[in-house]
Amino acid sequence: MTGFKELMQPHRIVMMLIFAALVIWCAVSLRWDWLPKYAPLALEGLWTTIWILAVSLVIGFLLAVPLGLAQAVGPWYLSIPARTFCTIIRGTPLLLQIWLLYYGLGSLFPQFPWIRSSELWPYLRQAWPYAVLALSLSYAGYEGEVMRGAFSGVAKGQLEAAKSFGMPRFTMFRRIWLPQAIRNVLPTLGGETILQLKATPLVATITVMEIYAVSSRVRADTFIVYEPLLLLAVVYMAIAGVITLAFRRFENG
Repeated sequence: MTGFKELMQPHRIVMMLIFAALVIWCAVSLRWDWLPKYAPLALEGLWTTIWILAVSLVIGFLLAVPLGLAQAVGPWYLSIPARTFCTIIRGTPLLLQIWLLYYGLGSLFPQFPWIRSSELWPYLRQAWPYAVLALSLSYAGYEGEVMRGAFSGVAKGQLEAAKSFGMPRFTMFRRIWLPQAIRNVLPTLGGETILQLKATPLVATITVMEIYAVSSRVRADTFIVYEPLLLLAVVYMAIAGVITLAFRRFENG
């Protein structure tokens, strides 16, 4: 009931009415006759965007945890490489990273016969592994710095108390340190996840057919500009809304 009352506040009602009016105007005034033809391709592109986002988030976060931990409490021979990696990733454009991996590694692998004859070659010839790798490393670089602050922000007294009770280090990390660190940075992780979503169109530059690439193809084939872009904006807003609601639920859970 409280959520319904918040939704029914006057300014929210006005915004919903304006949004509904814009949707009706777009549906009536703009051209949508191209949509049935390209709908299957658009759904395929949407699925590509979602799974690339999901996979890169999982891999990136799994890399970010040790990167943050190494910077927070690791010895110098671990903290310096971790800090250097995060600095390079955060200091260079993601588009440049994608191109370096795709045109760099992608042109290097064919020079080795043992790679061309391996079972991985059919995958290494495609663009999506390099897209996933680039997005994962980018997310890991940013979130590694975030996790560094999160690990440093956990109260040291709790860790000392766990040590005094004889709790093993891995158990202490799994049950005390990591859960509190993640909970402290959930709002930041939510924002970074949305930024990761908005970075996925860059993979279209290496021929990955995600949802942005589909809209570009529609514009090239039909010379219709605004309608594909408006639909693309609605799709990204819907995905971002789902991400926001999911993280708010995690924060309140």
